Amino acid sequence: MTDSIPPSGAKALVLYAHARPHLSRVNRRLAEAARGVPGVDLHDLYDAYPDFFINVVADQARLAAADIVVFLHPIQWYSMPALLKEWVDTVLLHGWAYGEGGHALEGKTCWLVATTGSAADAYQGDGVHGMPFDDYLHAYRQTARLCRMRWAPPLILHGAHQVDAAAVEAHTRVFVERLAQLLHNYTSNPYPDQGPNGT
Repeated sequence: MTDSIPPSGAKALVLYAHARPHLSRVNRRLAEAARGVPGVDLHDLYDAYPDFFINVVADQARLAAADIVVFLHPIQWYSMPALLKEWVDTVLLHGWAYGEGGHALEGKTCWLVATTGSAADAYQGDGVHGMPFDDYLHAYRQTARLCRMRWAPPLILHGAHQVDAAAVEAHTRVFVERLAQLLHNYTSNPYPDQGPNGT
């Protein structure tokens, strides 16, 4: 449990994106739990930007202050919710997040925490979705790589509509523990487990 993990001084920005949070069984619970973890800045994008007009300067400042960036959302049509995609397009600018002079996110950790409606076995060659779930994550990994971020192993809950309350709480505990551990273990050394090109 997180009680055994001493505070590290590191900070995490949790980007929570759910267009219908009142219908969420899992993501909303994870967002609520994240609020209680020391060092976490929970940014509810749909609450902050209902008109999709994003405060780029403010959100770049939040990113700059964070050591860990968490994408927390349901998978929708094999990707992120519309507002989060708009956020990525608007905030992660060339010359700031990537490209020449774009070093603002270098060395920070990127962590995807997501849910799917389909069960895990639907993400197989002979399943409904035709390929492993990991194959749908290339855009996430490449975004992290382009911004010179470290890619943490994703935390995915499949079949989120079908799991019972006990499974939701167990998943929430795993999320909180891993988030606290990421904060505790954070260092500024980019690509600790990767080659010189981040591959």
